Amino acid sequence: MRNIDLHCHSTISDGVLAPAALAARAKANGVDVWALTDHDEVDGVAEARAAAAALNLEFVSGVEISVTWAAETVHIVGLRIDDTDPVLRQGLVDTRSGRQRRALEMARQLDAVGIPGAYEGALKFVSNPDLISRTHFARYIVESGVCTDISDVFRRYLIDGKPGFVPHRWATLADAIGWIRGAGGIAVMAHPGRYRFSELAFDALFNEFKQLGGTAIEVMTGSHTVDQYAYYAKVAQNYGFLASRGSDFHGPQESRVDLGALPPLPDSVRPVWHDWF
Repeated sequence: MRNIDLHCHSTISDGVLAPAALAARAKANGVDVWALTDHDEVDGVAEARAAAAALNLEFVSGVEISVTWAAETVHIVGLRIDDTDPVLRQGLVDTRSGRQRRALEMARQLDAVGIPGAYEGALKFVSNPDLISRTHFARYIVESGVCTDISDVFRRYLIDGKPGFVPHRWATLADAIGWIRGAGGIAVMAHPGRYRFSELAFDALFNEFKQLGGTAIEVMTGSHTVDQYAYYAKVAQNYGFLASRGSDFHGPQESRVDLGALPPLPDSVRPVWHDWF
């Protein structure tokens, strides 16, 4: 059985390893098919593709697009995209816009509760200031000694109702799926278990996702618990979605699951890669 990991992040967005280093780690971990899916950016895909080819590692070009749906953030992964597609690339530019204004407001809120210099501190962890995110702020807060680790930060700061949380209007679901499909890709809903929706709202989300051309959901992901693996396998069956598998790896000290370390998909679901090979 092939070890397939279709979700991870590099320094191009909010990961800690460069695309080539991720390719090497995936290969060392026994991954056979690997995708780079940086947030709202595809500039790491060419490096990742070249590094994977040199390692004889099968590569899938990808992206993870931030979407606002029902006033919450939902992430849609695009797999097998043409990373040079001009409509997709412009859509990602538009989605990234506003991150710096949001970051300055996050820093203002953190300063008000005794964490000064957060914007400048977060920038130390960013390769592209246009992609500054909560994760970069979290790394600074850990470095400053206010919190012990990333999980501790996201219990105390940067989430709804806590200091440093600033909502942002991302792409629409229709736009994100349209950009992915227009670039020849497959739209996958990332880690549905992370979203805080009622059962009724989830039903509306899944139905709209499917109606717009969404193909799959992540079943096995580093963001799901063991119980959620089984639950979202049933969701995939009930809605007729294909199933995906991806660690959502960001870095060795930050991620719950390493590249390639997830259990395999259950036999009850049809993999998103069922017709790729």
